Amino acid sequence: MKDPAAAAQAGLPNRVMKSGNSRLWVRILQYKYLYLLALPGILYFLIFKFLPMWGLLIAFKDYNPYSGFWGSEWTGMKQFNDLFADHNFYLMLRNTLTINIFGLVFMFPVPIILAVMLNEVRHEAFKRFNQSIVYMPHFLSWVVVASMTFFVLSTDVGIVNKLITESGRESVSFLSNPNYFWGLMTAQNMWKEAGWGTIIFLAAMAGVDPQRYEAAVMDGASRWRQIWNITLPAIRPTIIILLILRLGQMVDVGFEQVLLMQNPLVMSVAEVFDTYAYTQGILRGQISAGITVGMFKGVVGLVLVLSSNYIVKRMGHEGIY
Repeated sequence: MKDPAAAAQAGLPNRVMKSGNSRLWVRILQYKYLYLLALPGILYFLIFKFLPMWGLLIAFKDYNPYSGFWGSEWTGMKQFNDLFADHNFYLMLRNTLTINIFGLVFMFPVPIILAVMLNEVRHEAFKRFNQSIVYMPHFLSWVVVASMTFFVLSTDVGIVNKLITESGRESVSFLSNPNYFWGLMTAQNMWKEAGWGTIIFLAAMAGVDPQRYEAAVMDGASRWRQIWNITLPAIRPTIIILLILRLGQMVDVGFEQVLLMQNPLVMSVAEVFDTYAYTQGILRGQISAGITVGMFKGVVGLVLVLSSNYIVKRMGHEGIY
């Protein structure tokens, strides 16, 4: 006869699983309206994020539209080997990382500083007016931003060069000089997105207890000491989370912005993975090569997010999970 204790132990996982499933359904029924509210977002991620991941298999195939997804020849790691062996690979890696490092160093702190400045404005009407002004560039397309840049900095019709030539000096080729390209990309991003980036930080600052500021005033703390000792520590978790997510985009550059600002004279500093994927996958019809670049970027981004999150948690801070 089977040992009763052993039989009970053998049936334990099934009972635990059934108990866990029942608790899950009870929780779903208890909060059914919240889950119903989240249903559109869940469906969005299922349809547009998870299901298309089957397409990553194209990176391991020599995809032919006539043969179809399953009929195309399986090539294994050939597409990745071709990507790493491409003579432009390290050029693209350098350009992509440099543009993102410029953005991380110069762009990332700007929304924080701007949010602190807006938070210190005490006149509500003036504060809302300034918030609206700094938000507006976000809603402009990159086509408009690139056109504005051309009319400001071009050598023939640019306002800046007209002022330079009227002062007796030679015009400067801002748009065709490779030395200015990375700085120009960073400046465009700062002007367009810095205001929009303040939203999350302003929301975090709104959650700070006003009594902490009142106590600081009673202790004689200046506005600067209040910012340094109360405001910035309060939004530190938000800064850390956004920094981790930003590090996950270190091999991802805004495709539309780079494509619009490219020209033959700056290709040595403007060729990045996004434009390479567009050239190979769309213009040349090598869809597998384009998918390979996207998968490479995704894997590197995942590694950077996991690594930075691990380091942050080891330092005693709260990560993204």
